[in-house]
Amino acid sequence: MSTNCTRMADARRLVVKVGSALVTNNGAGLDLAAINEWARQIAQLRRGGRQVVLVSSGAIACGMQRLGWTKRPNAVHELQAAAAVGQMGLAQIYEVAFGTHQLKTAQVLLTHEDLADRKRYLNARATLTTLLELGVVPIINENDTVVTDEIKFGDNDTLGALVANLVEADSLVILTDQPGLFTADPRKDPAATLISQAQAGDASLESMAGGAGTRVGTGGMITKVIAAKRAARSGADTVIASGREPDVLVRLSRGEPVGTLLVADTPPLAARKQWLADHLQLAGSLVLDAGAVQALGEGKSLLPVGVVEVQGDFERGAAVACLDGAGREVARGLCNYGSSEVRLIARKPSCDIESILGYIEEPELIHRDNLVAQPAAR
Repeated sequence: MSTNCTRMADARRLVVKVGSALVTNNGAGLDLAAINEWARQIAQLRRGGRQVVLVSSGAIACGMQRLGWTKRPNAVHELQAAAAVGQMGLAQIYEVAFGTHQLKTAQVLLTHEDLADRKRYLNARATLTTLLELGVVPIINENDTVVTDEIKFGDNDTLGALVANLVEADSLVILTDQPGLFTADPRKDPAATLISQAQAGDASLESMAGGAGTRVGTGGMITKVIAAKRAARSGADTVIASGREPDVLVRLSRGEPVGTLLVADTPPLAARKQWLADHLQLAGSLVLDAGAVQALGEGKSLLPVGVVEVQGDFERGAAVACLDGAGREVARGLCNYGSSEVRLIARKPSCDIESILGYIEEPELIHRDNLVAQPAAR
């Protein structure tokens, strides 16, 4: 057993994500046998002292099947209607499946707004932590019935990674209809080989993982690789494996090498900085000069003198991106001044803030405690 497989065996808190193609048997309807099998395995993990959060796709696909739709609609209101219908069936079936093993479940529906607002983020974290301590299995999905393009996660791989960060999970397990990550698309390239292990931040993985998802889902292997990179920010390793592999969760918990293990290769971020890093949408951007970019790379605060351009309109306390001259995001943080104020004090030394604005909140635009550097490749 390798050291990294041992890490999987030692994981005490896991987030397991199952995709639409698995939950709905490739769109044919909810796969009761598969759901019952995952419930059995998670129950076995629970008896072994592990805590498990389940992120489940399938609400829209289930609703489509119940409504007799054979083609996924494009209209938002139709997708939301399908999600509302499907969520009822999905929750009911999970409740029954886990109840067979004397486990209680809880349905938790999230949008990005729930995680972008610090107070709601902490509330969600407290609720999930309490449920886990009570021995309940939280079943999480995106709240598709109210979601819009501006607040959607986009796919449940991303949601799974954000939940892993939210609850500080040791591992994220993404169950899919493929055996794992290959060097190329095995459906098109017969020479493609399975990658058994890699670093979650390896930039070359994204080129290997190109390709869209299935006809019933929105993700693909690329979203899983990006999700692994996100999960690694809180120190969580990620496994991408087939949900149809016999006893996959139990075998992983024993340390068996199944699928592709993507190892977290960076130290976990502090909780507040983790929340900042997980913002999918930001209120605006600050373009920095080379000196400010270097200062942020050294862990220093952002001063107004280093800002050359302000993009967007935002209020004091908003989360904003810090860009270099080429437009690449180098950091993000909570700005001590609104956009109109930043435009007035940009390129000016901090000692001039009070004379320009008539007051001074802080000498820094973004204090280093409220700032997190971004990976070189996102």
